[in-house]
Amino acid sequence: MLDLLIHPILDNGWISFDVPSLIQNFWSATFDGLTFGAIYGLVAVGYTLVYGVLNLINFAHSEVFIMGCYGVVLVLTTLGFGPNAPTLPLWLIVLDLLLALLVAMLVAAATAYIVERVAYRPLRKRNASRLAFLITAIGASFAIQYSIFIIRGGNPEPAVTMFVPVPVFDVFGTIVNSQQIVIVIASLVTMILVDQFIRTSRTGRGIRAVAQNPDVATLMGVDKQKIIVTTFLIGGAVAGVGSLFYVMLIPSGVLYTGGFILGIKAFAAAVLGGIGNVRGALLGGFLLGLIGNYGQILLGNSQWTDVVAFVVLVLVLLIKPEGILGTSLGRSRA
Repeated sequence: MLDLLIHPILDNGWISFDVPSLIQNFWSATFDGLTFGAIYGLVAVGYTLVYGVLNLINFAHSEVFIMGCYGVVLVLTTLGFGPNAPTLPLWLIVLDLLLALLVAMLVAAATAYIVERVAYRPLRKRNASRLAFLITAIGASFAIQYSIFIIRGGNPEPAVTMFVPVPVFDVFGTIVNSQQIVIVIASLVTMILVDQFIRTSRTGRGIRAVAQNPDVATLMGVDKQKIIVTTFLIGGAVAGVGSLFYVMLIPSGVLYTGGFILGIKAFAAAVLGGIGNVRGALLGGFLLGLIGNYGQILLGNSQWTDVVAFVVLVLVLLIKPEGILGTSLGRSRA
């Protein structure tokens, strides 16, 4: 029976198991996977922080991310960026990108705040069930999507090219360019800063206290509502950083529904690394990016990227349901 199911798939060329191709393209797939994985990890921070504090999945976070992308595009197009890389001095391009980054972080953080204020806070006051939160999050996601559709239309935003990537070094014949290096290193720095903020700052201790036991944290003088808002703002701001890198990597990829698939992947990355664990979000992002890239080359079709990534996710959860790292936000140490 199994043979009857497998052979038609192989015969029709849906799966090729092209091992020589994977070996040949291993390093390019690795660097591309790490680049995409860095973005997944940044977006995954929002999922993992909100879950760590509220034990809820904010499925509207994908729209928080895409709002940041729109902020990047609008700022850069206003500054004269277009399909072709600008002929500007390097220092001016850097300033423009920093401005776009700041706007993306503010827009994404503001969107996250509105979601918390409008969708979640009234439910918390009524001690609503988790199912109510889940349905509300999905509703908020669609509301933001179609608000964007009404304002910006259903077509992708014009392409915005920030700079032309230049080769930096060679690894076994594979060129690693400046764009890949910028995205991976900046993502690592961002995640380290967020991790250290949560582990060492007073606000971070409050976040960990609420994540561990909200009632006891309140008795100890922690303002639970303030901590929840701060958590949403941090997750939104970090998603804004990911928005800049997403537009940098895919100049024409900003669409009102564009956050959905990437948001699902980021959620998968958070679960894979250990949801509620900030370091796990980055690890899960990198692993998801690598697995997806390796899988599409091995199976001979780019459409298998998401399938492979999610199959591996399911297998990991069957073996280790808490994720790879598995330490919750409330139990992290300073």
